[in-house]
Amino acid sequence: MTSKERMLTAMRGGRPDCVPVAPDISNMIPCRLTGKPFWDIYLYDDPPRWQAYIQAVRHFGFDGWLDGVPIRFDFERDQAAQQPTWQEAIVARTPERIYTRQHAVVDGHRKWSDHCTVYYIDNPPTHDVPLSKVALPSDPPYEWQDVPRDSRLPGLEAYRAARDMMRDDGVVGVHVGLPGLRLGSDMIYEYFDDRARVLAWCQAEHRRLVRRTEELVKLEPDFVLIGVSGFMLTNPEPIFRELALPALKDITAICKRAGVISQIHCCGPERNLVRIAAEETDLDSINPLEPPPMGDCNLAKIKKQFGHKLSLMGNLHTTDVMLRGTPDDVARASRQAIDDAGEGGGFILSTGDQCGRDTPDENIHAMIEVARTYGRY
Repeated sequence: MTSKERMLTAMRGGRPDCVPVAPDISNMIPCRLTGKPFWDIYLYDDPPRWQAYIQAVRHFGFDGWLDGVPIRFDFERDQAAQQPTWQEAIVARTPERIYTRQHAVVDGHRKWSDHCTVYYIDNPPTHDVPLSKVALPSDPPYEWQDVPRDSRLPGLEAYRAARDMMRDDGVVGVHVGLPGLRLGSDMIYEYFDDRARVLAWCQAEHRRLVRRTEELVKLEPDFVLIGVSGFMLTNPEPIFRELALPALKDITAICKRAGVISQIHCCGPERNLVRIAAEETDLDSINPLEPPPMGDCNLAKIKKQFGHKLSLMGNLHTTDVMLRGTPDDVARASRQAIDDAGEGGGFILSTGDQCGRDTPDENIHAMIEVARTYGRY
């Protein structure tokens, strides 16, 4: 099988020639492999992150899993056009950091964001940083440099370019979120202080996401990736059922009717989400099923309870095993994961959320070797 065939078979719950292996290296490791400052990728799209990722897939030789190229449809642009157009601008820099703020003209006056983004030479950016934390003045800077976006491919064009570049080396997905409470305190306070307003926003977001999914499946992607990182931390089951589950049911039903794989990504606690998705939605696949203490998933138990309903993707510990472990540690954990969830197919050997920048290449190679040999059916 090709990597693409192997991944699609497993994501649909089938049994490929061997257990697919797709460690989550969607960010830091591809950036490191380019040899460029990280801000080249994150700020200037040089190269775009999806391109750096596909190059990393070929560098290591695992089964590619591209989690989505940003796409915005015309109806979403029309909605956004009703709001002020915000422009990112560089307002300060050092040899190791670039600081940006957003600005827009509102009612004839230039308005600046209250927070900034910090781009690093060797790490992903930090968003929504208070200005006081990095000693930036709150008054508008007298000089700034707008960040050019001329080199960025439009979303649909980038998506097609990513598919052409990936070819049979893996799968390329598209992304749709879920309505619900986001990480951070502001929206959580608002839910309890002005619940009606939050409910109205979630209902509007539900409608937008349904329409977005209907447009996405027309592109015939390999899969639709649903979710938001850490979502269950701020949306425990009662809140999840109220704010997010109706949209999840509709999104997965649309995918099922279109014959497109639906998959959820939710790092952190996920066990309750696995149960709800398996019993009450048309979801096909779920990841990363993180073990404690980062998550709450026991891979063997989840396979036994829900493996007949869901394809599973996970779940090697990204710090204790992948970052700090030896190749022997990685091989041992990989064999255990295959023993826990590989029987009968429907399993992709992967990691918890996001391998760190300094994860040894030898550890990734050890993981691949186990999947290709010990993971054969």
